[in-house]
Amino acid sequence: MAGRLVLVATPIGNLGDLAPRAVEALRDADAIACEDTRRTGLLLQRSGVSRPRLLRADEHEERAAATEVVRLLGEGLTVAVVTDAGTPGVSDPGALLVRAALDAGHDVACVPGPTAAVTALVVSGLATDRWVMEGFVPRTGAGRATRIAEIAAERRTVVLYEAPHRLQRTLADLASACGADRRVCIARELTKLHEELWRGTLGEAASRTTAPRGEYVLVVEGAPAPPPPDAAAVDDALRAALAEGLSTRDAAARVAATLGIPRNPVYERALEL
Repeated sequence: MAGRLVLVATPIGNLGDLAPRAVEALRDADAIACEDTRRTGLLLQRSGVSRPRLLRADEHEERAAATEVVRLLGEGLTVAVVTDAGTPGVSDPGALLVRAALDAGHDVACVPGPTAAVTALVVSGLATDRWVMEGFVPRTGAGRATRIAEIAAERRTVVLYEAPHRLQRTLADLASACGADRRVCIARELTKLHEELWRGTLGEAASRTTAPRGEYVLVVEGAPAPPPPDAAAVDDALRAALAEGLSTRDAAARVAATLGIPRNPVYERALEL
């Protein structure tokens, strides 16, 4: 029998953000996979949902929980997936359960709702047309340095999560790698009573003294576009391509793609050369 796995987004702070369809999905579920059975139990109680079977599926137990979830789905049951806050699978458990359910041939659906990353992004004042979710950066080691460098070079707006006790260090590292003038929005305790939004530069943010409490989302401005190559660089690249025996059309196409510039002016210059 084919079961159904339903990802249900839960409030990131304000309980009023729990959608009516989310309440319905939790009420109809035969079991709920969750990070913390106590927090989910409280959410169900406040939402007037009779408590079904709760399965622990936090970051340590998700792989083990997937086996039980697939077994329940195999009995034709409906299993809901929630996290402590937000949309399952976004820097929270959920992705492994989805993959296991799909691999076993079961249906997967989602009841959309709150996501801290999107909430912070749209109020940041930074570009929202192209953005990337980085989640939590590594705490230490070469992996952290590599990730920070990648963020510094990223042209799209970057959304990060960070723990309060690591916030100042991460801001300082970003300011060093991205430049002090790169803009950032710091969102704390989104949708909660003490919600706080701060906008400024990474240099200003790194020098601020922030109370190490709450949950933080950082929205970092994308890297500026590199300056266009000068005429001498275009000519050198074209001459090298033509010397390899490429036609003027092919040489222009390769140089334009390599240097990230429009093709037509490059082709006209190739004809001149």
